[in-house]
Amino acid sequence: MTSHARLTLAAALLSSVALPAFAQAGADSAASVADGGQSGSADRQDMAADRGEVIVTGSRSPKAVDKIAGAITVITPAEVQRSLTITEDATAILARTVPGYSESNQTMNTLGETFRGRTALYLFDGIPQSTPLRDGSRNATFTDMGTIERIEVIGGASAAEGVGAAGGIINYISKRATQDGTHLGVTARFGTQFRDDSSQWKLGATVAHKSDGIDIFAAGSFLSRGITYDANGRRIGLSASSSLADSKQYDLFLKVGHDFGDNGSQRLEATASFFYLKSNGNYHYVAGVRPAAGTDQTTGIPDTAQPGPPTDPVTGQLLFKPDFNRFLQFALNYSNTNLLGGNLVATAYYAKQEMRFPGDNLIDKQDPRISTGVIFDQSEILSKKYGLRTSDTYQDLLTKGLELRFGIDLVHDQTQQYLAQTNRVWVPPMNYTGIEPYAQLSYDIGPVTLSGGWRHEAGRVKIADYTTTYYRNSVFVKGGTLKYNADLFNAGIIGRFGSGFSAFATYSEGFSLPNVGIPLRNVSTAGNSVTSLIGLEAVIFKNKEIGLNWRGGIGSFGISYYQSKSKDGSTYAVDPVTKDYVLNRRPISIYGFDVSGELRPTSDVRLNVVYSHVVGKTSAANGVASPIDTPLGVLNIAPDKLTATATWRFIPAASLSLGSTSYFSRHLPAINEYTKGYTLFDLTANVKAGSIGTVSLGVENLFNKFYFLSSSQIDIYQNYFAGRGRTVSLTFHRDF
Repeated sequence: MTSHARLTLAAALLSSVALPAFAQAGADSAASVADGGQSGSADRQDMAADRGEVIVTGSRSPKAVDKIAGAITVITPAEVQRSLTITEDATAILARTVPGYSESNQTMNTLGETFRGRTALYLFDGIPQSTPLRDGSRNATFTDMGTIERIEVIGGASAAEGVGAAGGIINYISKRATQDGTHLGVTARFGTQFRDDSSQWKLGATVAHKSDGIDIFAAGSFLSRGITYDANGRRIGLSASSSLADSKQYDLFLKVGHDFGDNGSQRLEATASFFYLKSNGNYHYVAGVRPAAGTDQTTGIPDTAQPGPPTDPVTGQLLFKPDFNRFLQFALNYSNTNLLGGNLVATAYYAKQEMRFPGDNLIDKQDPRISTGVIFDQSEILSKKYGLRTSDTYQDLLTKGLELRFGIDLVHDQTQQYLAQTNRVWVPPMNYTGIEPYAQLSYDIGPVTLSGGWRHEAGRVKIADYTTTYYRNSVFVKGGTLKYNADLFNAGIIGRFGSGFSAFATYSEGFSLPNVGIPLRNVSTAGNSVTSLIGLEAVIFKNKEIGLNWRGGIGSFGISYYQSKSKDGSTYAVDPVTKDYVLNRRPISIYGFDVSGELRPTSDVRLNVVYSHVVGKTSAANGVASPIDTPLGVLNIAPDKLTATATWRFIPAASLSLGSTSYFSRHLPAINEYTKGYTLFDLTANVKAGSIGTVSLGVENLFNKFYFLSSSQIDIYQNYFAGRGRTVSLTFHRDF
């Protein structure tokens, strides 16, 4: 699609439907199930969004969205519930509703899932789930989506939440008890592709209690997934990074809060979360037939899966243990809305994240000192982090409308990767300690809000001596300490012009660490030390953005244009021998625009549209001064996306939603990459039958379209996958 055609499409969208840039209202509130005393109902929150009362917390303190300079999407409880009716895929909801978020991989793997061409920082109640020191692209599957109330998404590079927010911040906010008394909720879900081994089912329960300043919310669920099929009835292959298919998922969540002090001005809240998703190991991967390079990659035979676990052909013994994600998290939060005239929030947390990958027998796993035969091994990333996050806010400081927010973040993160079957070091323990003070000012001058701030990153990564694997010549690498220091600034202005119109301009800087673990494990020459390795420098992002928004009685619209640049960016390439990833450090320039909108022609009909266009370029080689004119492919930059949803509440207790998602074809001749686009439709229907409960029907890929995922149309190890065929799900929810 030419630039002229893209601009024409954007103009057509703007003229035909109203768009929300700041708060995506989502599906009609009637589409959600009853909330059972949790978090305030979806109905009330959607109505608040319609009145422009959206409050977000992702900027470190609660703030009205129309006073924040930047593009923000709030995925409401209704839209979370609608997505759950269709699929339990945690990132599918982002692909459907967030401008600039790329196609979902339909697996636990998020490689190639980017936000505005960069890696997003995933948070769970403000606590980082990402592991930037050794990003295994497995950090977006960390809780059952049934515990999530809403999702706040802030686009663009940001230092507000610390290391890793290159493309933006995605904060999953958990539910809490908000209504007096005790409320119980049960959920049952069954889905199928009408094959014997394709069924998936889920049982979940919640308890919400509130009285005398105490509130308790507890949730537990179990989810069993069968194998998945494409639209041609062929089993979809298992991902080399881990699949959602053929798995079991366990989730436990507890949140206990106590309000005390004058008029409940203080709150102490403790949360605990345990999430475990593991493969059943009932199938093994079978390669398909990929067409020749440079030809249409959607004409081949996709990878598939066959019954039976992977076993040794000689002994018959199992080759691997189940791959899994196992996340454990604890947090203690204290807030005081009247501490010396300010509003203090302090959160202490601990998180342990274990991510084991499926096994393989690739060349970099072999070691004749261990076995003269073929070694099948599995890598595992283990990350332990703890920290303290503080925020102190003073409003009307010195003069009316002036707000000061300051605080400090302290974090310690130890991440390592080892080969679990043979207990070999692959990436040595990397101990990151960060001290990150910040200060932010905002000033309301009538219809204008000015903002600006500073954050200092002072980080240290300490790595002990280690020895690389046999494939890397078993070389000794002397340990050392990598030091990272940066001052990051931001500034913004937003003007409200009346009649619902507003515009903003913003500049922000972000900070992240490169995927340090990849260069460390790839050292193959003697005489190296950690401090002498190249490519371990920090990545500084500079983001500029302008946008226009309107919110009115029948809808809303918004469009934003952004530029994101980094002098020392990081991208991935594939090693043709090991089939593993190699880290490239080259300058990167990204630009794009987002369009999103909503139209409410009647009180019972709602139409939503999202369109995004992203372009990324880099230089041709590492360490060589050359023009930034080489396009970034689908591993980093997603094809253009257009999504639309129409929701009709045809009676007060029932609603129907029809959605579509389109990814456009794209040809990048400079890197010999061509991806063919596709369009999928989905359907949801909800009926609330009085006190009996709510029944929801969800159909993914309504017309059973056969397609290849965009990321599968480039040749990476074990990734030639077709997308899921039609999947029908029935969900029942009842409150007691």
